Amino acid sequence: MSLDIPQQILDSLTDVDMPRLGPEPECTDRWRVSGYGIPVYSAGALVVGSGAAGLRAAVELRRRGVEVAVLTQSAWGGTSACSGSDKQTLHTANTSDQGDNYRDMAAAIRAGGAMDEDTAYVEAVGSARAMASLQFLGLPLPQDRLGGTLRYQTDHDEVGRATSCGPRTSRLMVKVLAQEAIRLGIPIYNQTTAVRILKDARGDLLGLLAIRAKDRSDDNPLGAVFFGASILVLAAGGPGELYRDSVFPNGCFGSLGLALEAGLDVVNLTESQFGIGTRREGFPWNLSGTYVQVIPHIYSVDADGTEHHFLADYYRTTQELASNVFRKGYQWPFHATRMLDFGSSLVDLAIFREGEQGRRIFMDFNRNPLPVPGDAPFALDRLDTDAAAYLRKARADQALPIDRLRHMNPLAIELYRRYKIDIAAAPLEFAVNNQHMNGGIAVDIWGRSSVRGIYAVGEAAGTHGVTRPGGAALNAGQVFGTRVAEHIAASGWAVCPEAGDPPSALRDAIAKIEAIARTDSRLTLRRVRKEVQTRMSEKAGILCSPDEVGAALVEASKLCAEIRRNGIRLDRPSELSRVIQWQQMALVSEAVLAALNFYISSGGGSRGARAICDPAGAGLPRAKAGPLEAYRFREERAEHRGEQIVVRLADGELRLSVRPNRATATDRPFFERDWPAWLTGTIYAADELR
Repeated sequence: MSLDIPQQILDSLTDVDMPRLGPEPECTDRWRVSGYGIPVYSAGALVVGSGAAGLRAAVELRRRGVEVAVLTQSAWGGTSACSGSDKQTLHTANTSDQGDNYRDMAAAIRAGGAMDEDTAYVEAVGSARAMASLQFLGLPLPQDRLGGTLRYQTDHDEVGRATSCGPRTSRLMVKVLAQEAIRLGIPIYNQTTAVRILKDARGDLLGLLAIRAKDRSDDNPLGAVFFGASILVLAAGGPGELYRDSVFPNGCFGSLGLALEAGLDVVNLTESQFGIGTRREGFPWNLSGTYVQVIPHIYSVDADGTEHHFLADYYRTTQELASNVFRKGYQWPFHATRMLDFGSSLVDLAIFREGEQGRRIFMDFNRNPLPVPGDAPFALDRLDTDAAAYLRKARADQALPIDRLRHMNPLAIELYRRYKIDIAAAPLEFAVNNQHMNGGIAVDIWGRSSVRGIYAVGEAAGTHGVTRPGGAALNAGQVFGTRVAEHIAASGWAVCPEAGDPPSALRDAIAKIEAIARTDSRLTLRRVRKEVQTRMSEKAGILCSPDEVGAALVEASKLCAEIRRNGIRLDRPSELSRVIQWQQMALVSEAVLAALNFYISSGGGSRGARAICDPAGAGLPRAKAGPLEAYRFREERAEHRGEQIVVRLADGELRLSVRPNRATATDRPFFERDWPAWLTGTIYAADELR
């Protein structure tokens, strides 16, 4: 049996048009600073980023009476609006028929370690509210005829807490939140790149220096603008440009460099997420879920055009090979331990090795997997129990992968067709890519950073631990977007600054930009980009060695020192924001490598993001022909799950330390005892993160 879904329904869930932005407010003043005429804008609170997390924060702030504005490099052009997977996941608390509760969900969210217990509980208990509010705004989450939300199992989630509107789930989230932001009259300053956070001598927030092409003039060739505010919410996503092999949309720089330069603590920079997907050179998309659960044939092609059934060199039987391809659907991210015992991450390792040999890797939906030589051919009735049961329950008994995909998720086919890739007609090229930064800005249970007045939400916040369940990041952004707004409104800090003279911090910030963007520098944007991305992809990807990470850190530090000495060449004014972003990306690269080197030097072993290869390691992947000694790896040390590595830039140096995960309060809530704390606002009065 195959589903027969009208084309207009497929179109509506694939072609998601975004709303038109309203007019921007005029600047409130103009300052003469360092010879430039600088336009001045102001708000009580600024949100940097127009993705799902940032828009949630902005909407909730405005609902609470805060004068808020959104700054965005490219409205509807970030990860939330432009990335996804087969049926992109929103991960929330599930119904009781599957044995779920908030404490169980919190335990699952933080199961991989290096995550605060209180944060995990906040995300769990806030998930139902987040989902309901999105439904109220019009997010079309699927239901059964009795009103229950349809669910499925996803990465690091054994219960089945995932739901989805299809591959465009996060884009649909952005759409409904953007419509609400526009309805509420929230100013959205588009094509505006935040480049420096400004603070006064006491360390209190003054606002942001940004670059805007529309404000570039003879009197202001930099296009520099000042946004004054007493509250800042960083929601610009992750550092997608950090890796060459990446599934992030082009131009995603995030705000970690901005945060480091402002002296904010960042945590868990060792933790990222890697998995199979199509690269950004074409149409970047994750190949999780039904793309692999339909079990397509995976092969490589060498320079002579010869096909290689390379997975047959790793798995012992056709059944074992096919079942592990299937498992990539809900075990999508690479995890070192899943390379063992012929597990699903052996697929990632095999693909990575093929790429190292210069071969191109393809997924063919018109062929079932070829048999392992000497073994029986592929058959749906010869699969491991979990794979067979799933496909049977889905009624996916069609003869070919493309027919199974058309039955299980026709939207997955439609999506690629929109980008002139017909996976029903031709094989799909893919690779192992970087997909998500699990670390980021350190925050407390209200999203507050280590600097008063600055908050972080979404992928910019370092709340995700080692192995976040699939879709937990979307949920976290919605939960903490609301929490941030609640705290800001309760604090009363979000007041529009009064007009006055330009602060000295603005002159200093402009001087720093002039020192970086130089017409006489020999260091080009192209070289910085190539050096950063190549080093991160080749030395800090899914396979790392202590020596190579240490050497990479030395080279990254040299690049940052060169930038400080000589700047980056500015060939034309329109490149100014990119010059600053690549200077910050070089700093983020150094910080990630510093944290990774610190972790490895402390005996850190292999876990979610990476395998730490070590000839003395106890973890030994095996292929059909025998042990893969070159990929022997260290196992994770249990004590490292209970702590997080903190990085701070102070006096021009990266300083690293370790802090234990925060615990959840042991006292259970009790109504009469705890209600007064809510009524009086005491719940917001905990010490800030320091």
